[in-house]
Amino acid sequence: MDDCHPDTFDQVRAWLQGARHIAVLTGAGISAESGVPTFRDAQTGLWARYRPEDLATEEAFRRNPQRVWDWYAERRERLRGVQPNAGHHALAAFARRHPGRLTLITQNVDGLHQLAGSEGVLCLHGSIADNRWLNRPRPCCDLASAIPGRPPRCAGCGNLVRPAVVWFGEELPQQALDAAQQAAQNCGLMLVVGTAGAVYPAAGLAHRARHAGARVVVINTAPSELDAVAHAVLRGPSAHLLPALLADSDPAQRAQ
Repeated sequence: MDDCHPDTFDQVRAWLQGARHIAVLTGAGISAESGVPTFRDAQTGLWARYRPEDLATEEAFRRNPQRVWDWYAERRERLRGVQPNAGHHALAAFARRHPGRLTLITQNVDGLHQLAGSEGVLCLHGSIADNRWLNRPRPCCDLASAIPGRPPRCAGCGNLVRPAVVWFGEELPQQALDAAQQAAQNCGLMLVVGTAGAVYPAAGLAHRARHAGARVVVINTAPSELDAVAHAVLRGPSAHLLPALLADSDPAQRAQ
């Protein structure tokens, strides 16, 4: 099974079968397997000369809203037609077969988990498909009637529309973060899928799960900063590993 040892794979499969609750944290790697460029890979061509701080901070947007809006518009366009892969579908299918047993937490903003049919996804970094107001909205602020532009703006007060993603230096949405921390605290097993484990507080969820007594399993194509936290590491594409792990961990599925 890719680069992982068969015994390790079988052990993780047994842990999945025995876990009363499973938390799954996904990162850019699972989307990259669908062809979605990672954040830094998206800075190609015209955008290659910019640092992340030039494109993904509130200060950058206030300094040059058109430049930042155009970059996100290009990223949105590149997502058109991108489809979830077998890993996304395996997670959604498992959750449907086992209502309430799996909590899906993602650092991705592309919506592929939802497109695959996953419900209740905890989106720690927002959604690139959605917009929100830059400043606190006034009664005149209505996204549906914003004046088109790069970026759109409120006709009444001039408030700018921005992508509904979490930029560098911004706090994560508190409700999603609280739910993710609770899932990490209470799960029996955490799968960490396709993330380098370098971005906090998301990466801290694996530490929280381990400290609370859960088993932690890293699934990634390359070494990550969370490998040392894990009880097991499965090296390979999540689109290959997740369908095999999640299908085999379901006795009803195996009996068919």
